[in-house]
Amino acid sequence: MTVRPAPPRVPVAAPPEVEWRLPRHFRSVGRARSLLRDQAATWQLPSEAAEMAVLLLSELMTNACWHARLPRGRHIAARCVRYADRLRVEVSDASSEMPKPRQAAPDDESGRGLALVAALADAWGAHPRDCGIGKTVWFELGLPPGDSQPDAPQGAPVADR
Repeated sequence: MTVRPAPPRVPVAAPPEVEWRLPRHFRSVGRARSLLRDQAATWQLPSEAAEMAVLLLSELMTNACWHARLPRGRHIAARCVRYADRLRVEVSDASSEMPKPRQAAPDDESGRGLALVAALADAWGAHPRDCGIGKTVWFELGLPPGDSQPDAPQGAPVADR
């Protein structure tokens, strides 16, 4: 009987990601935009994709601040994952009420956020959080070929965490 050594394990690089926890306050929307702009520059995202992500993050953060009725001390989490071919942005809060897109009337001053996300993102959705408390609303934007980072796996599976 011949015993062969196991092949060496090749580590699979995890996609770069960041997460911020911010208080449920409208000032957090601007803070999240600023944090994502800085992160997009670090990841060297194309400026068009970065600005689109900032806009859509702003919409999701605003919705979380406006609609999520959270107990004191609860935060809103914003998470960004940079894959080779796309950027995924998630906003999680402790409210279990799922977002409901609506049709805003021309005179309405609000109600267009999710329609904007649906129109501009390549994919979006919402799901209950794994911990059983609250929900996560997410969107993805495709990134142009040639702008990938070497440690971000091409075609990594999309998972609704």
